[in-house]
Amino acid sequence: MSLTPWVLGLAGLTSAAALFRLWQRRDRAYQDAASVARAYDRWTEDALLENLWGDHVHLGHYGSPPRPRDFRAAKVDLVHALVGWSHLGALPPGSRVLDVGCGIGGSARILARDYGFTVLGISISAAQVARATALTPPELAGQCRFAVMDALALELPDGGFDGVWSVEAGPHMPDKQRYADELLRVLRPGGCLAVADWNQRDAADGAPTPLERWVVRQLLNQWAHPAFSSIRSLRANLEASPYAAGLRVETDDWTRATLPSWLDSIAEGVRRPGAVLGLGPAAVLQGVREIPTLLLMDWAFRRGLMQFGVFRGRKGG
Repeated sequence: MSLTPWVLGLAGLTSAAALFRLWQRRDRAYQDAASVARAYDRWTEDALLENLWGDHVHLGHYGSPPRPRDFRAAKVDLVHALVGWSHLGALPPGSRVLDVGCGIGGSARILARDYGFTVLGISISAAQVARATALTPPELAGQCRFAVMDALALELPDGGFDGVWSVEAGPHMPDKQRYADELLRVLRPGGCLAVADWNQRDAADGAPTPLERWVVRQLLNQWAHPAFSSIRSLRANLEASPYAAGLRVETDDWTRATLPSWLDSIAEGVRRPGAVLGLGPAAVLQGVREIPTLLLMDWAFRRGLMQFGVFRGRKGG
């Protein structure tokens, strides 16, 4: 009887155990706003996510029903889908739009280039803002700029924007009501709101099992999130804001349309090995280290523990 299958199995288990220990030892549990900034500074400076995924850190949109798509193209499609669904696209060229949690500026550049908006992107990460500025071509520099700013304390006047855009920033916010308040405070009467968020299943729709609670804790700790909202609770935060006069919030669940993103985000390392290998051994290790969290995200979204919620509204005039 050959021992080869046993040896290979043992080697596989040993490798998996080593990866699990590394994953657990180097989590990024939320501590304060500075811990979020540090996490995104590191992700930006090592260039791994940009090399693998391009200008957009957020998920992709694969259509309804979802169909195979290039991962980077699907990310661009998400921006256009959210613009259309949220009615932001009805704003005229020259409208002022705030991108809250702008990453390295991928969405902001699309909003400026394809829709003619004047965009301010803000991030708590100085490294992201520097990279977003560097990636913005000269022809867009006049209408697309970036600044370091805390989303919970925007250094901006009331009602200064025709549109407010925020994609996948909500999980980093420790105070969800204040996040909603700031989004709406800077939105002018008649302005449009467009938000996309990773949301946890509402407790009213089923309390999490012990396994699900463990998974949520890992998802929070690995990516510097203090807590997830549910679609229902974030909608309630928006509607309860003192700046929500006349605002009618509508929501939808885009989980199915975005679900392929999690496995595609891993597959990009196979499709574009040079994007990782060219950055050296540390980047390879870092890329491998992210795989368990991405797989847990895929599991949680498939199970219904997590949802991709989208939110739109027009502020009363």
